[in-house]
Amino acid sequence: MAPGQLFMMAVGLAVSAIPEGLPVAISVTLAIGMRRMARAHVIVRRMPAVEALGSCTVIATDKTGTLTRNELVVTTLALADGATLACDGDPPSAAAQPDRASIEALLEAAVLPNEARLVAVHGKWQGSGDGVDVALLRLARALGGADDSLSQAYPRVARVPYEPERAYAASFHEHHGGIHVFVKGAAETLLGMCSHSLGRQGVGALDRDALLRMKNELAAQGLRVLAFARGTIARRSDGRYDDASLSGLTFLGFAGMKDPLRVEVPAAIRQCYQAGIEVCVLTGDDPVTATAIARQAGMVFTPQQVVTGDLVRQAEAGGLDELDRLVRVARVYARVKPAQKLAIVLALGRLGHFVAVTGDGVNDAPALKHAHVGVAMGGKGTELAKENADIILTDDNFASIVRGIQEGRIAYGNIRKVVIMLVSTGAAEVALFLLAIPLGLPMPLLPTQLLWLNLVTNGIQDVALAAERGDGDELSRPPRKPAEPIFDRALMRKVWCAVAVMGGGGFVTFHWLLAQGYTEQHARNLLLLLFVLFENFQVLNSRSERGSLFRPGFWSNPLLLTGIAAAQGLHIAAMYMPGLSGILQVGPVSWAEWMVLLALASVAVWAAELEKWWARRPRTG
Repeated sequence: MAPGQLFMMAVGLAVSAIPEGLPVAISVTLAIGMRRMARAHVIVRRMPAVEALGSCTVIATDKTGTLTRNELVVTTLALADGATLACDGDPPSAAAQPDRASIEALLEAAVLPNEARLVAVHGKWQGSGDGVDVALLRLARALGGADDSLSQAYPRVARVPYEPERAYAASFHEHHGGIHVFVKGAAETLLGMCSHSLGRQGVGALDRDALLRMKNELAAQGLRVLAFARGTIARRSDGRYDDASLSGLTFLGFAGMKDPLRVEVPAAIRQCYQAGIEVCVLTGDDPVTATAIARQAGMVFTPQQVVTGDLVRQAEAGGLDELDRLVRVARVYARVKPAQKLAIVLALGRLGHFVAVTGDGVNDAPALKHAHVGVAMGGKGTELAKENADIILTDDNFASIVRGIQEGRIAYGNIRKVVIMLVSTGAAEVALFLLAIPLGLPMPLLPTQLLWLNLVTNGIQDVALAAERGDGDELSRPPRKPAEPIFDRALMRKVWCAVAVMGGGGFVTFHWLLAQGYTEQHARNLLLLLFVLFENFQVLNSRSERGSLFRPGFWSNPLLLTGIAAAQGLHIAAMYMPGLSGILQVGPVSWAEWMVLLALASVAVWAAELEKWWARRPRTG
């Protein structure tokens, strides 16, 4: 073979072997996935997150605003003496009216350390600020305890803002020459600050056990429970008041707040389990409340799988191995702090999980940033949470995450389909030459024919494969292992099967044509047409890794079918077109040759169907 011919053949083989269209096809696949996710209320900020979301093996979700609507409403007031007030509507109704003075004292503690606002808009009160504070203001206004005279009677001199680490908020007010403090927060925290309780008979002894039982009864109903306390402290000459002043307070009671579960969540949780995805809840709420909401959502777990922030802290003190052992079994995390959320997410990653984290608050930002996929709430989420997330849910709905996972799996599947098609067709062309040249046969295809073959068979089909709509069973399969390469055994089996049929079949056909006395030019003409048919059939085979080519939905991708028809039509036109036919050294073929080549090319379909049947067969043992 002349050096010039050898060089041109090497160039042609390089073009065949290198899937140059793969980067473009992958980008198009991810872009289509982003568009489909957007229709499902899932906005992708970073393109690789499309495929990453479909690969997640565990979802660590916040409770408020994701599983629930983030529309807190106070449903029950429980005073320190055991009396309760049911707040079912506006105005609330009372079955057994508690002591009014005790109610007013609790409302003062709900309103004064409060950073939310209520504004009248078209005759309705619109709230701004934290959802808990807004719910408390609405209740106080409904009960007549949120008028402007309260803040005038109690001018604020200092405040301790709410932080998850503190689990309470407090404000200090001047009243009748003294300093009065009002506190709201977690029951366990406030009970540690109190030495007395307020009841119908006035201030009395504090019964911590009875109050904790009352709190647990409210939490068992799925209510978020907030406690309230007040006290009088000594005036400081420097005017500085902080949490060191919070002791010896009087306990006032509880507010039970309901945040309705989203109706779509139980079905979405079931889909996650069906798809092999674990679900964990990370919340700052009480463990009893978190357990009740998780069960309402349809999560499956045992009491031993409910852990608190204290247990996480103890595990962290024992080292990473101890924390990993805890995280391996836990599914509901209650009273966890932002730093602990991050530690849990990192531990899940160390255990081999691909982690998606959902959140909406500033305290969720570290976990969102360090997760494999951070999912922020777009409606009621903070800007910091959105900036640290890869994906934003415009409807703040957990069910949208499941739809996003399905689209992510479809996108990953389409990437594999493109890889199968491009690699198998390129490798088949290389195999044809590796079989023919060592046996002394002429060059099976000329360099220009190789370039033409790649142009017409890969020009649009690889991009069109990116628009496939999936097999429909994406959420019934387990997620792929995070460390699993795209070139796994299943993909390589499909590639080698196609290479054997196309490369081997092309070699046998070329050898037989020459043996029958066909000229080299006509043999190449027929072989090139055979490979165009082979590769068009291989595109159809690549539409599904496991499903039959003849399954319902054959016409679901008109772009792909149009591309195949256009490729075949373009090659037929080249066979009859003066000038181009001379450059490619091709020409018309007889009907008999057409039928024989179609029959040979159809072997690629039956071989692929056999391989898919083998992959689908039930495994035993």
